[in-house]
Amino acid sequence: MSDGIQLFTPTYRVEECLAEIKECLERGWTGVGYKTIELEQAWTKYTGLPHAHFLASATAGLHLAVRLLKERGGWQDGDEIISTALTFVSTNHAILYENLNVVFADVDQYLCLDPKSIEAKITPKTRAVMFVGLGGNAGQLEEVVKLCKKHNLKLILDAAHMAGTRINGRHAGHEADVTVFSFHAVKNLPTADGGMICFAEESLDKEVRKWSWLGINKDTFSRTVAQGAYKWHYEVEVEGFKYHGNSIMASLGLVALKYLDRDNSYRRQVSAWYDELLGDSIEKVPTAPGCESSRHLYQILVDNRDEVMLALNESKIYPGVHYRVNTAYQMYAHGANSVPKATNASERIISLPLHMQMTRLDVEHICQTLKKIVQSMPAKKVVPAPAINMQPVG
Repeated sequence: MSDGIQLFTPTYRVEECLAEIKECLERGWTGVGYKTIELEQAWTKYTGLPHAHFLASATAGLHLAVRLLKERGGWQDGDEIISTALTFVSTNHAILYENLNVVFADVDQYLCLDPKSIEAKITPKTRAVMFVGLGGNAGQLEEVVKLCKKHNLKLILDAAHMAGTRINGRHAGHEADVTVFSFHAVKNLPTADGGMICFAEESLDKEVRKWSWLGINKDTFSRTVAQGAYKWHYEVEVEGFKYHGNSIMASLGLVALKYLDRDNSYRRQVSAWYDELLGDSIEKVPTAPGCESSRHLYQILVDNRDEVMLALNESKIYPGVHYRVNTAYQMYAHGANSVPKATNASERIISLPLHMQMTRLDVEHICQTLKKIVQSMPAKKVVPAPAINMQPVG
């Protein structure tokens, strides 16, 4: 613990990763193809989802999800998507990219969207719901699915934290029209950066592959290896984006995927130690019934949050905050005062360190230190200190 206990410390199987990357270099192919295709196939096999397309980031995936649903559904600029304010800003930026309006619904005890709040926010302009599985938690996703079907709304699942999350035995994503996973450097399946978009419809899966490669209808791999000789001619069908993933990132993903269930099992063990050692002394964010969470995050709620974090930092414990409520930012200020539960959680929430290199001794140290700090705090919340260790997280 000489360097302290960090919020996230990714684990890579270095030799296996290097062997995968070496194959790319020996073949002279590091872009789209070989490894990206292999990772897409491995992901569909692992999740049971029908389609998967590997991208440069989950943010790119969320944008493409909104873009293609808007185009397919004939949505107009100014139409609405109901979303959560308790998320990383890329969730809601993806909606703004397509000139749609973000309507914020409040969260439940799982810090996921509350179906009752969603229903209260539905208007004639509502086209979709953007559901975030915060920390790997499924919340009341099944109720949200029913609600979307009832009101003929599309469901976009921001599953950035849900690699390995299962709901009643099935991997997260089967419930949605489109699901987007993150393989960012600090996620459970880290590829330095990257993401996977999984459309339920085959036609949209085919379409998204053009949109992720500048609208070109044949990627370079298809025009070389797949055809046996370089076919230079292609058509540009839409004003797409350069959002595709590459084989170097996919190589890291292929190795990480082999260990994902084992790693998530250990994350659940660390979480169980937290549960045991914190007991009822600290308010914890519960996991929804029927959800086997990936446990990307272990979250608690405390008063005097910023002071607690400063005190933890002084003990070389470096937690995080997921997230600052988006309505606190000027660009989303129209939703201020509309989501009191999310706002309250944002002021009290702490994500405790959780990664594969932690031991029970680490958890014991964190819990003992945390309980002493919380017990020493005044009952009344004081003015937050301005400077705390807020690590950038995605």
